[in-house]
Amino acid sequence: MSDHSSSNPPAPERHTHGTVITLSPVAPMRAFLMGVHDLNADPEHARELIEELGELTRTQGLTVAGQLLVRLREPQTRYLVGSGKAAEIVAQTRAVEAEVIIFDDALTPAQQRNWEKLAGLPVIDREEVILDIFAKRARTREAILQVALARAQYDLPRLKRRWLHLSRQRGARGGMGGRGEGEQQIEVDARLVKRHIVQLRQELAAVSRHRAVQRRLRQRRALPLAAIVGYTNAGKSCLLNRLTQADVLVEDKLFATLDPTVRRLRLAGRQELLVADTVGFIRKLPHQLVEAFKSTLEEVANADFLLEVLDITNPEVEEHHDTTVAVLREIGAERRPVITVFNKTDLLTDPLARQRIRRRFRDAIFISARTGDGFDALLERLAAQVAHGRRRLELLLPHARGDLLAQLHRACRVLDENFTDAGAEISAEVPLSLLPAFEPFLRPATPAGTAPEADKDAEG
Repeated sequence: MSDHSSSNPPAPERHTHGTVITLSPVAPMRAFLMGVHDLNADPEHARELIEELGELTRTQGLTVAGQLLVRLREPQTRYLVGSGKAAEIVAQTRAVEAEVIIFDDALTPAQQRNWEKLAGLPVIDREEVILDIFAKRARTREAILQVALARAQYDLPRLKRRWLHLSRQRGARGGMGGRGEGEQQIEVDARLVKRHIVQLRQELAAVSRHRAVQRRLRQRRALPLAAIVGYTNAGKSCLLNRLTQADVLVEDKLFATLDPTVRRLRLAGRQELLVADTVGFIRKLPHQLVEAFKSTLEEVANADFLLEVLDITNPEVEEHHDTTVAVLREIGAERRPVITVFNKTDLLTDPLARQRIRRRFRDAIFISARTGDGFDALLERLAAQVAHGRRRLELLLPHARGDLLAQLHRACRVLDENFTDAGAEISAEVPLSLLPAFEPFLRPATPAGTAPEADKDAEG
């Protein structure tokens, strides 16, 4: 067991299924971290996960009093670990004066109740820590609704923890075969939570419809959308700020940004691009959160391409990439074109790290969002990606089609324009999505359905 301390500021009062946890304004609550892995698991990977749990714990506003990794032949029903090991763990938590036990693995509702009865302390798992962090970070109504839905779905099977002390009254008041006050109250609470879940889903559906309208308006302008994705705290918001002069909150904390932000980026050659910042991913991301944030993550699934941001200074950067790929697969965005960006090069101390990463990610771009180093190469790649989704057309627009002329200037890249008696002769790069509207007005020099050789090469 290793002992850690932290000087993080205290978090506000919070509730854990009926147990009120009040953090002292002088000293944050002390947490004992538990990691459990099987005999075949990589010990180094298990260590990385519990260290990450420590980061989550400190982000939540607690301090880490101690931690322990346990290897198991097979999970046990009552405590996940054996009864003897559970007693040893409780003794260690008391020795370091821990006030809460946090498991890196998901606990069943029954296991949580058993642990709390044994230890006499609140016992939570990684999923609940992440839910609490999301609840503190949510700012917009959509994010608040999404977190509330995930929380309600998590709480529903755990209502018995609130009424354990009353459940013993079964039979004492309800008679033979009757139900006690605690059991009756659990049923009442369950109905209330289920009703709340239905209401939250309805509200989120309305928000999702509003987001879909906004998306259609963007698509009408035919501006391509790039979604910034990646592991939490990789520097996604800092990258958005540097690219678009936005003012998105940037903190050196996990999940500093939950609410999607879309900003416009002007590229060379009068090209424009919409860039969306998104919520960070993490290993063992609770499924309820992925489900609840689906309306937000639709920005990723519907993007023209993705910017995957990775922290090059993190020793687990390749595992972070694998996690991002897994989440993209879960939300149906795994086939989107990806530009891989390694951030924080200004903090890189290992001179060989870039070479090792370059061997696996041959087309990656290396930048520092803080200093701007590498941004010329990034902007060139972005411009090339935008051009890849366009085709150069030679058009003759009748004077009566001023609407199409306005759309060309609004959503396309106009290269040359000449007004004649026959109409407007225009050379323009047109997004593939708008080709059907303009193909009837192709000039004879460019037969319909073809493109200049340079553009064919670009598309290939």
